[in-house]
Amino acid sequence: MLHRDDQTVDLDAELAQWPALQERHDFSGLLLGNGASQAVWKNFAYDSLFDLAQTTRNKPLSTSEMSVFRVLDTHNFEPVLSALKTAMQVNAALTISSASPRNRYFAIKEALIHGIRSVHIPWKLMQESTLARLNQALQQYRNLYSTNYDLLAYWAVMHDPLPFDDLFDEDTGFSPRPATAQRTRLLYLHGGMHLVKNLDGTTRKLPSSGSTLLGSFAINALDDVPTFISEGRSAEKLKIIGHSGYLSWCHSQLATHQGALCIFGQALGAQDRHIVDAIRQARPQTLAISIYPRSPAFIAHQKKHYRELFADMQIELLFFDAKTHPLGAPDLNVPVEHLKLR
Repeated sequence: MLHRDDQTVDLDAELAQWPALQERHDFSGLLLGNGASQAVWKNFAYDSLFDLAQTTRNKPLSTSEMSVFRVLDTHNFEPVLSALKTAMQVNAALTISSASPRNRYFAIKEALIHGIRSVHIPWKLMQESTLARLNQALQQYRNLYSTNYDLLAYWAVMHDPLPFDDLFDEDTGFSPRPATAQRTRLLYLHGGMHLVKNLDGTTRKLPSSGSTLLGSFAINALDDVPTFISEGRSAEKLKIIGHSGYLSWCHSQLATHQGALCIFGQALGAQDRHIVDAIRQARPQTLAISIYPRSPAFIAHQKKHYRELFADMQIELLFFDAKTHPLGAPDLNVPVEHLKLR
């Protein structure tokens, strides 16, 4: 451990307790990453959805489907499915009878469905008490920025939706509006499984209850192109964001965030440089960043990583033990073995 008078004293293995930080600061925003999902279901720790779609036991991506990803130079599903839908429309306009784009569309969507369902926690394993605790934890912030596309945050909010505003109206669809002190705004920076792309490029929310949404996603409908970014380089993610009115608006809200920001379960690696840039643009005075205390060396390494991201900025960086935050409580975890017992 370094001496207290050393300028790099914070590179040691000490972490603050979240309740103590919460007492001293008003955190107006929460940036949520995959670590929060893993705290509930460890199977969310997979590396690549694209790889899962290739190896799933049920109808994996074939060589012909993989060629579409290669020609578009992406591992994300939304631009591939959108391109195939465009090809179908062009073929129809030119009276070309080829069924290949349509067949590839459904095959890729099928592989995507099976890949996600192989790792996503089933609704039947979500206890009411867990949903209530997640709901209560999320509503402590005026703005929730999530980079996760799974359904955990959606399910938690649906448990008691009144304190939240997901910016979607039943009649008009996506309706951007400013934050208020009364409700927590939900902004899905990388989209979500509950969001789909309309023919005109706008975004809508699937009209499903918490208990049916995972099943609704598994319906291989032609009109429902999923709106979420699963992986890829930061530049590619930013390009996809720029092609979506919803995603680009959400990204702009993070870039103009005001007040202290809590970052939970978000590694801020090279693939999420656009998220780092948005935070830097917002210039929050205080950032509280969760670190899972695997070992003293790991904690020191993580602190160094985050410090380097904001080294040239006047930002108060605080590091806390992820297990002391309500979203990282160890007893939230649902053992994967439970899936075999039901």
